[in-house]
Amino acid sequence: MPAFGEELTADQIDAVIGYLRRQCREHGYPRGELNLPRPLRTEKAFPESETVFTMAVAGRHAPDLDSELAYERRLTTRDQLEVAVPFASVHDEGGTRASGIGDVALGWKRVLLASHDTIVSGQGEIVVPSGDAARGLGSGVTTFGLFASVGQILPASSFVQFQLGTDQPVSTSEAPRTLFWRAAAGRSFRQDGGLGRMWTPMFEVVGDRDFVDGASSQIDVVPQFQVTLNRRQHIRVNAGLQVPVANTTGRSTQMVFYFLWDWFDGGLRDGWR
Repeated sequence: MPAFGEELTADQIDAVIGYLRRQCREHGYPRGELNLPRPLRTEKAFPESETVFTMAVAGRHAPDLDSELAYERRLTTRDQLEVAVPFASVHDEGGTRASGIGDVALGWKRVLLASHDTIVSGQGEIVVPSGDAARGLGSGVTTFGLFASVGQILPASSFVQFQLGTDQPVSTSEAPRTLFWRAAAGRSFRQDGGLGRMWTPMFEVVGDRDFVDGASSQIDVVPQFQVTLNRRQHIRVNAGLQVPVANTTGRSTQMVFYFLWDWFDGGLRDGWR
């Protein structure tokens, strides 16, 4: 078939896209452009069906390892169910290492607002004390979490994302109440006119503070780089460093990595050609 890349103007292309979107029989879906690249620490506002494996390794003489397998499934046009199962391998001051499952989290996300270039979501979750607190693998108490996430598209394939939330344990004698915040900014670069790999450098600032007298905020910066591995762009990896910059006592730089499979868009072997 003959090439038609220069046959339509930008306005005509927008008109075709608008026509195709109107063929959807179910209304309420957020625009696909709002599905921004996922940062390492900031929760996205866009609901998805994907699986993400995240791993963080602390740079110490006897490194600690924290990992998490998250399963996310969109249930309606604006709702998502999430199950997160952590696994940790940590050591105490004496060098004794403990490994095992941590505290499992079950969450529900709901899109509250979705416009042309902005998306806002809220999520509630319950974290059950499935980890062994005596070995440093859990908190030992049920915790309820609540947060809001915002994604904003900017010009030139740039974006910012924000998250603000709180963790509320049922017993503060076991774990403190906390406030946490995340912010990420990045820009995507596409190969082959958008049909090849997408490269996305990002920079995050993450912080949290306990609701106790005399507590100070922990703040980290997280430079990172995400890349799509296949042409369909539903298999992605991201790698970066989480560097403490405030309240650094007892905390070291971490190497953080994730592997993301957006299984709604295809299998692991699909979309490579």
